[in-house]
Amino acid sequence: MTQMTARPRVGLMWQPADGVGARNRDLAALAGAGLDHVATADHVSFRDGSGRDGLIDAAGLLASSPLSVYVGLYLLVLRHPVLVARQLSTLAESAPGRLVLGVGVGGEDRHEVEVCGVDPGTRGRRMDECLTVLRALLAGGPVTHHGRFFDVHEASIRPTPSPPVPLVVGGRSEAAVARAARSGDGWLGIWVSARRYAEVVAQVCDLAGEAGRDDVQWRHGLNVWCGLGIDRADAREHLAAGMSTMYGLPFESFERWSPYGTAEDVAAFLAPYVDAGARDLNLICPGPDRSAVLERVAEVRRLLLDR
Repeated sequence: MTQMTARPRVGLMWQPADGVGARNRDLAALAGAGLDHVATADHVSFRDGSGRDGLIDAAGLLASSPLSVYVGLYLLVLRHPVLVARQLSTLAESAPGRLVLGVGVGGEDRHEVEVCGVDPGTRGRRMDECLTVLRALLAGGPVTHHGRFFDVHEASIRPTPSPPVPLVVGGRSEAAVARAARSGDGWLGIWVSARRYAEVVAQVCDLAGEAGRDDVQWRHGLNVWCGLGIDRADAREHLAAGMSTMYGLPFESFERWSPYGTAEDVAAFLAPYVDAGARDLNLICPGPDRSAVLERVAEVRRLLLDR
């Protein structure tokens, strides 16, 4: 099984700004700081109705910057795989090799799934079918699949993305880990210890080998909320406020997996994940001073690469 050298790619999660001009200035600053990519999320109607479409967002980001875009993660289970394959084909034509798609079933808000007409209890099985159809379409098709959730006959999507768009499977359950091994180009973790991350990477490798997938160029990733400030107290304040607002839970529920402090503190926390095989690090860093956050993320990247 092929393993990639643990040299991380570090990106910052996009914070939507007011107006195209503000977005373009922020993206120019990201590229100028030497970051490897910009990350974006995907929600249809999260909690109070918030969200943005991950692939539409990716299209705007790819058009506005030379940076790669990492969608992490996209609620694939809420979409039809033929339509998603067409979206990926179109994006790959305009920005070949610059898109990574992290996919998952969602889990923090069951109502978001229900309002899309999907039974939350069927998400896992639906995702398995969706990935089967999507990967086959992206490999060139034509695809015939008669399943419980999707029924397609001789479907084709051309042109196929070249180079291929990596499909990285997120989720902390054993089912998600097995799905990453069977159908993914990597595993995307969140809220997990470095020790557990290393265990999952090894487990994915073993399960993929058992499934006859011996030539995967793994792109394991990590979404990680970070607080970056002048000191630990300052960094924790901004991180706690951002996460509590997002999830409606006390920060203590997430604190052990969410580093905060100076760039040196955060880099030291992330280093074991890199050693465990994390190639793509998507940092989610709330804070009112975005330029300061950007400078500190760039320093985190430098520290990780210079080890």
